Amino acid sequence: MVVLHAFLALISGFATMAVLVAVITVLLQKLTPSWVGDKNKPKPGYIFVNLGYSFLAAAAGGYVTAWVAQHNPLFHVLALAITVLLLAGLSALQQRGQQPVWYMLTLVALTPLGVLAGGVVRLRVLGIL
Repeated sequence: MVVLHAFLALISGFATMAVLVAVITVLLQKLTPSWVGDKNKPKPGYIFVNLGYSFLAAAAGGYVTAWVAQHNPLFHVLALAITVLLLAGLSALQQRGQQPVWYMLTLVALTPLGVLAGGVVRLRVLGIL
């Protein structure tokens, strides 16, 4: 039962991140298509906004993971951060040449940090940190 609960904590945190990023991305593309730019050549303003909402979505995912995890929430948050780091790295390798390198490297570093930040906020709420 503990393993199932741990799996649910990780899945719920990751799903929170994915849904938030997908919804915000679609909204921005629908509401402000000229500001977003082309998929293969986004405008600089959109890139920085994307980094910001990706960080916040990752923080929400880390918070949800620590909230759902009953036993050792910090361990679960670290597991999600490592998973996000690996997936972001694979995504960056897959998209090389399509996006600026600095943007991809920043996204790879920023999202796991967001997960950790959200997890730390939850641990502070719980009084653990």
